[in-house]
Amino acid sequence: MATFLYRLGRLAFRRRHFVALIWVALLTLAGVGAASAPAAGTTSFSIPGVEAQKAFDLLEQRFPGASADGGTGRVVFKAPEGQKMTDAANRATVDKTVKALRDGSEVTSVTDPFTTNAVSKDGTVAYTSVKYDVPGMELQDSTRDALEAAGDTARAAGLTVDVGGDALQAGAEPGAIGEAIGLAIAAVVLVLTLGSLVAAGLPLLTAIIGVGIGVSTITVLAKALDLGDTTSTLALMIGLAVGIDYALFIVSRYRGELAEGRDREEAVGRATGTAGSAVVFAGLTVVIALAGLAVVNVPMLTKMGLAAAGTVVVAVLIALTMIPALLGYAGRKVRPTGEKRRPTAAKGEQGERTKPGLGVRWASFVIRRPAAVLLLGVVGLGAIAVPATQLELGLPDDGSQPTSTTQRRAYDLLSEGFGPGFNGPLMIVVDAANSDDPKAAATSVTDGIKKLGDVATVTPAMFNKAGDTATITVIPGSKPSSTQTEDLVHAIRDQGADVRADTGARVLVTGTTAMNIDFSQKLNDALIPYLGLVVGLAFLLLIVVFRSVLVPLKAALGFLLSVLAALGAVVAVFQWGWLGGLIGVEETGPIMSMMPIFMVGVVFGLAMDYEVFLVTRMREAYVHGESPSQAVVTGFRHSARVVAAAAIIMMAVFGGFISSSESMIKMIGFGLAIAVFFDAFVVRMAIVPAVLALLGKRAWWLPKWLDRALPNVDVEGEGLRTPSDAGEEDRELVRV
Repeated sequence: MATFLYRLGRLAFRRRHFVALIWVALLTLAGVGAASAPAAGTTSFSIPGVEAQKAFDLLEQRFPGASADGGTGRVVFKAPEGQKMTDAANRATVDKTVKALRDGSEVTSVTDPFTTNAVSKDGTVAYTSVKYDVPGMELQDSTRDALEAAGDTARAAGLTVDVGGDALQAGAEPGAIGEAIGLAIAAVVLVLTLGSLVAAGLPLLTAIIGVGIGVSTITVLAKALDLGDTTSTLALMIGLAVGIDYALFIVSRYRGELAEGRDREEAVGRATGTAGSAVVFAGLTVVIALAGLAVVNVPMLTKMGLAAAGTVVVAVLIALTMIPALLGYAGRKVRPTGEKRRPTAAKGEQGERTKPGLGVRWASFVIRRPAAVLLLGVVGLGAIAVPATQLELGLPDDGSQPTSTTQRRAYDLLSEGFGPGFNGPLMIVVDAANSDDPKAAATSVTDGIKKLGDVATVTPAMFNKAGDTATITVIPGSKPSSTQTEDLVHAIRDQGADVRADTGARVLVTGTTAMNIDFSQKLNDALIPYLGLVVGLAFLLLIVVFRSVLVPLKAALGFLLSVLAALGAVVAVFQWGWLGGLIGVEETGPIMSMMPIFMVGVVFGLAMDYEVFLVTRMREAYVHGESPSQAVVTGFRHSARVVAAAAIIMMAVFGGFISSSESMIKMIGFGLAIAVFFDAFVVRMAIVPAVLALLGKRAWWLPKWLDRALPNVDVEGEGLRTPSDAGEEDRELVRV
């Protein structure tokens, strides 16, 4: 592979005008296509196989036109001090609001609080429910704006008005500010790392071009493939991060080849052949991790993973072709400012003049004290991972929003007036098509639910026109995200088995709360198979790269340790509230159900990037004759600074999301940023060299039969060596 990429890099260098023109043309074509693409419209969210989804599907069949999974909004009114909502003036004000809501688009029904018993017992709080014909995440922005503005007249009349419900759930667009912050920090880090504005600009430029092509392509395909905003957000975040990393690694290697005295074309070829090989395999691990999300069998996650994987492929191709082309334009301007005015150093001279850097000094320290460093790293991360044993999964509701939001205020008003469980009603669907007496079956279900604990209200059964299906609404006594409400859902389902045995009627529990519970359980069940698939495939890939069994095993175990530590930190901050005030966590609660599997998918790919970048240079030095300990130091000399810069850039990109007011986005930003910190600076920079130092030559052991069976991909660039290289390496060994 190194030879092929070496030739590709030199070809791109010589044909730089043609290569640059191709990528600019692709960016232009994708941009024009995105600008002229039809609007994506609504996107469907479904969770095949879970009970809540089966209930929604059944309601669509038995209650046609009812939009069972349609979004809901609630406009909550509170009377001024000393007044009641039933007072004539307040009632007239509410009537005007209800009438205005009924005139809105995508609205199927609006309830009158005075005819549907939607006024609290003390008369101070009332609400109107708005039902839409599409799910809340799929509503048009104009519809959401109309819902939020509906209470303006009532506010002017002196009422307190707030709006809640899933109708206010917008698509995931809060990444723009975070990405801007990440780009700004990335630019500073690149300049400090590379010491040249031109060298720092190349990774940023190519990453932006790659992301532009990827996101524009997603926009073009959005309507045809039913892609949502979250798909573009994930592709933007991952594509930008890996695009900068991959380009940075090749540019850094190119500068090293120039410092060795090679001409520019040869330096580009060798940088692409060696660093480019690492980029290919690092990209493959990210693609495996993202595409593997299909194992979860949630269409939305599958599409997000595949789209982000496609953007990573574009980033790899740009790094292998456009970076060599742009290096041809840049000439020697990519070298640090102080070196541009000096002639190129002869081979070995620069190494003799330069004092050992921080990376070399740290690697030398780890080699002298490997057991202590390993023990401290493992124990430290293990201690941080302890809170993960108390992980509670769920999906955030309006109760987890900041108190400054209208959703949170509406949630609190409803809890105050009608009880905490009112914000998460359960819908019980009784499929009595196979029952001899549907009404008796529904009555049996209702009576059984009333006997359960933590039940505040049970409404009478409402049948469809055919009389074979009924719906029953249950108001829990606890808030939607509580374990008591989850226990109630399971209790109703357990009771439903007895009802089916006695009456032949099938009982299904659905609603937003039940759907959240089922979604969390499905993701939890899929985590182990997903982890096994991703880690297993990457393990096989890394065996090919490193031609070792123990190095890939160490890489996988280190990743698991860093992810568990990151989950422990997330639990401590967002579930227990430790230090939550520092990042603006106003309400603790269960951890977002997508968090573990999302962190595994994203962080695993990025962790393997650092592993490949750092350890391939160690492997290269070992293959070229250095001792295991010397190879570790050499790997740090050439790669530690680049890996550290890449990790800081990644943390900056993810950390920008912590400032979001959305608890879900804040949690994702914090979790990914802390995971990258643990993996890059504790696992890869401390535990990895400590383990390699303890293993010595055993680290690179591979059974002979497996060595013969594996393809030789030549990541180390052995096929590019010349007699002069061998002589230089011998002199370098003497100096070391």
